[in-house]
Amino acid sequence: MTSTMRGSILLVDDEEKIRKRLGLALRDEGHEVVEATSVRDAQRLLLQRSFDLFVVDNMMPGMTGMELIREISQTTPAAERPQIVMMTAHGSTQLVREAFKLGVVDFLEKPFEVDELIALARRAVKQVRTETERQYLISERDAEFNHYGLVGRSRAMQEVIARADLVAQTKSTVLITGETGTGKEMVARLVHHRSAQRDMPLIKVNCAAIPETLLESELFGHVRGAFTGATMTKRGKFALADGGSIFLDEIGTLGIGVQAKLLRVLQEREFEPLGAERTQSVDVRVIAATNRDLKQMVAEGRFQEDLYYRLNVIPIEIPPLRERRDDIPVLVEHFVAKHTLRTGKPIDRVDDEAVQVLQRNEWPGNVRELENTIERAVVLTTGRILTAASISTIGTISAPASGLPSSRLRQNIEWVERETIRRALDQAGGVKKDAAELMGISQRALSYYLAKYRIA
Repeated sequence: MTSTMRGSILLVDDEEKIRKRLGLALRDEGHEVVEATSVRDAQRLLLQRSFDLFVVDNMMPGMTGMELIREISQTTPAAERPQIVMMTAHGSTQLVREAFKLGVVDFLEKPFEVDELIALARRAVKQVRTETERQYLISERDAEFNHYGLVGRSRAMQEVIARADLVAQTKSTVLITGETGTGKEMVARLVHHRSAQRDMPLIKVNCAAIPETLLESELFGHVRGAFTGATMTKRGKFALADGGSIFLDEIGTLGIGVQAKLLRVLQEREFEPLGAERTQSVDVRVIAATNRDLKQMVAEGRFQEDLYYRLNVIPIEIPPLRERRDDIPVLVEHFVAKHTLRTGKPIDRVDDEAVQVLQRNEWPGNVRELENTIERAVVLTTGRILTAASISTIGTISAPASGLPSSRLRQNIEWVERETIRRALDQAGGVKKDAAELMGISQRALSYYLAKYRIA
């Protein structure tokens, strides 16, 4: 069995001979199998961790498998439940009907061949993986441009793309460095989608966006009752990424405690959910990214040295946009096409003078700032050609001869925001939903700006 079909299975049967025979067969297929002798044991294990598949015998002392399935259906959200297979030697029509209503995916009527369970396990694990992909990957699969969003013809960017292609053929850990807005997530996507694990999840975690008190649970999961408010067992991002890749953005913001747990995952390929008594093994490629100097952080005692070397197996450094100005024309062409399609505005081309203005800018926000500039220009222009004049109205491009930024930069940006909103509302006939779509923002964000600028 390939590693991509590897699953975690909880097997519950009070008959030791049957339990051991089935457990051995499933382990031979590459699955991780945890055995329980009673429904009570199964309840305890389900509180401690998550499983892909739950195989339970119905008739057992104390409490039946069906009673446990009813409990699971009442206390666990559908998205958090494992696939369930029931074994029974006394399956009535009423029992089967109720079990299917409660989410049981299949029955095994005793006695049965071991191969039947193996086939069911394969289908169940595949279904779990498919659901994970549906939730986390569908939006990532359709690349908007060559190399999954990476655009550039400069030698520096071609080297970045070539290295990403090369490392994609392995499962080595990757550390992507570069300034904010250079495209570190795009490189991570390229590495994953060119790898043999492309059909498995790519789970993204912005470490800086999650409070430190919640980050450990977010990464490694928790069991019910692990802390106040933990009313149900939750799978962490590492468990969701099993068999695929996990992208840890802003890795330099991790606290020392979480750094130690991450180091263990990289060394041992296992982790412990919060409150759990058992470790979980995981097969996942770690891709980390940061705009910080991790070497300096190690010297200052703010980042574990061992973790730095574990992460920095394959380094990929993305140069800032100001060091690869040859890429700006092709980036401009790409973003104009993208945002004219989104807004429905007919922009035929960008004139040469406008491109030269864009190439002279320093771009402290790199590619992300360039895209924002082009998006605003597309929204604000009244003609079919983006000119230097339409670009310079942004207020973030042209600088005085001294090279110092304009002291009126904030006022310019606010004017652009107000004018963009007004024009979008005019174009949408006053319909907020359509105006928000034209600007590529949420309705909630639009409401915020309407209140901020007191636009009726």
